[in-house]
Amino acid sequence: MGEIVGAGLLSHVPTIVLPEADRLELNEGKESTLVTGLRQLRDDVFASDSYDTVVVLDSHWATTVEFVVTAQPRRSGLYTSEELPRGMCRMPYDFPGDPELAHHVASFADRHGTWITPIDDPYLPVYYATTNLWKYLGEGLPDKRWVTVGVCQTGDMDDHLRLGRALADGIAATPGRRVLLIASGALSHTFWPLRQLRDHEAGDPEHIFTPGARAADQERIAWFKEGRHDQVLDRMDDFWPHKPEARFFHYLMMAGALGERACTAKARQYGAYENAIGTGQVHLWFDRPADGWTGTGPPPPPAAARTPHSRVQPSGRLPD
Repeated sequence: MGEIVGAGLLSHVPTIVLPEADRLELNEGKESTLVTGLRQLRDDVFASDSYDTVVVLDSHWATTVEFVVTAQPRRSGLYTSEELPRGMCRMPYDFPGDPELAHHVASFADRHGTWITPIDDPYLPVYYATTNLWKYLGEGLPDKRWVTVGVCQTGDMDDHLRLGRALADGIAATPGRRVLLIASGALSHTFWPLRQLRDHEAGDPEHIFTPGARAADQERIAWFKEGRHDQVLDRMDDFWPHKPEARFFHYLMMAGALGERACTAKARQYGAYENAIGTGQVHLWFDRPADGWTGTGPPPPPAAARTPHSRVQPSGRLPD
């Protein structure tokens, strides 16, 4: 039986992979704590033997008619961002995947009333919400598997919680897996307009797009530190006006996997809460509590899955 042994809401902001001189120039001569925070998180968690697979819930990868989970045995190549090709250009990546886990996750789609397809196409694009974090947390650890799940742009809050439930069942059904989840994305996410944004590139939170967005971010950071996932979920209607990245679907998928409102895991923060041209960025890590994510002990093994949904095809092709 597999288990989720840790989880994090982590920033993938592009500045973390810029050369150090460029980062200092943008941040008034200071190193970003988003960089130092990831380095510390690697030392504390990712360099350990406590896990074997990382699942990234990628806020930049938006699918349309279903959820997709990567199922390649290995992913490697050079990444250039279509969004920021000057700063993220020909970045090498190379890591093993976990096809067995991907297919187990997809097999639970029907049970949770959703659609999940494992795709093993070697030409499937990769996004920097995955590769930027791998550069800090996975590079140089060749035995650690990395898998990515995209958000679904036609889905709503409940759809992403359902994906999380299927993810938890798929992990539990994969023998021996010890998994770290990464919800890769920001909090509030409104950019300054082009002609103004160069005045707001420093990390100080005073540059967050509005005081209201900054306050909403800080309120949720406090709830996460208190283990109040119920508050975060119950108050999503209040957060959406501040335009959280990808409607906060990256976090909602993670919450679905950790027990949703019953999750009591408390966050520890790595680095400070920082601005990135108007958006709110933070690294929050949740260790699995000794009595389980929901305070009720280890999760029970899942019942046998029903026949996989018709959209789940090992070839990675959609039905005709």
